[in-house]
Amino acid sequence: MSAPVMLVTGGSRGIGAATARLAAECGYHVVVNYMSDAAAAEFVVGDIIADGGKAYAVRADISDENAILAMYDELDGRLGRLDVLVNNAGIVDEVARLEDMSAERLHRMFDVNVIGSMLCAREAVSRMSVNHGGRGGAIVNVSSASARIGSPAQYIDYAAAKGAIDTFTMALAKEVVADRIRVNAVRPGIIDTDIHASGGDPDRVARVGASLPMGRAGTADEVARAILWLASDAASYTTGAVVDVSGGRAI
Repeated sequence: MSAPVMLVTGGSRGIGAATARLAAECGYHVVVNYMSDAAAAEFVVGDIIADGGKAYAVRADISDENAILAMYDELDGRLGRLDVLVNNAGIVDEVARLEDMSAERLHRMFDVNVIGSMLCAREAVSRMSVNHGGRGGAIVNVSSASARIGSPAQYIDYAAAKGAIDTFTMALAKEVVADRIRVNAVRPGIIDTDIHASGGDPDRVARVGASLPMGRAGTADEVARAILWLASDAASYTTGAVVDVSGGRAI
């Protein structure tokens, strides 16, 4: 029997890269999606292969439906199956108040973080569903603690997008449960990755981490372990759940 296949969007860095590496250790053939940094994606793939795992990288802008379709077409041709989708690809922009946010920024935020995730899930469902000839499977969405706290005067557009992911997770879980597909999410808090630098606040982890209930920021590996649990048979009776991986950060 061939190895189960996991597609990790945004798999070239941070939580995505940690998830891809851990998934390979757990026996998955990993598809590492990336948007622009081919070198970073190939580095992750190289690490996996060097450790005896199976992986390949595929470029696709998750805000582009045609690119998503091409990515899935390549997966079909190369592997012929999909068992787990990790909807990790996401963006954040610079700190701003709403009155300073352009329509272009808002469209891009939702195109990537919400619509792209929904399109990836649509294609996954069409392949996994037992009602379409599939084997069943799991979808794990990556949300954010910002969905609960709102991130006012910082990233309310990002927070709103992740709030949509929480709702989408609950709704899709109910919709596809009879298709033998489980849908869950993780909700990371302050995690030590470079997403903070891309949002114009590279010192955020050091500044905020010590104030959290656990006294530190989390790591990408800690989030990846939660994702792999939700994807696994160990979570066979769990669907529609959103698991906080936030060091106690809830408000």
